Amino acid sequence: MNTTVKYNIEVIKKEALQLVKKGLINRQHPIYTLCKYIPHREWVNFELELEKNEFLLRDRIIDLLNHESWEDDCGCI
Repeated sequence: MNTTVKYNIEVIKKEALQLVKKGLINRQHPIYTLCKYIPHREWVNFELELEKNEFLLRDRIIDLLNHESWEDDCGCI
């Protein structure tokens, strides 16, 4: 039975955002930091998807979060 998880770039971005929100990783860390949170057997698929979408392992996590929304906490313009 093949239990390989299929990663797509949107799943990777959501995973990265959740790890940032939990404070487990920082936006300035390199993308390869995510390898701590991805099962070793899945890393090759994960890395291939990043490469397919023109991300390098040395790029920063913030590059994956380019559509991150910010709340206006002061209410001023």
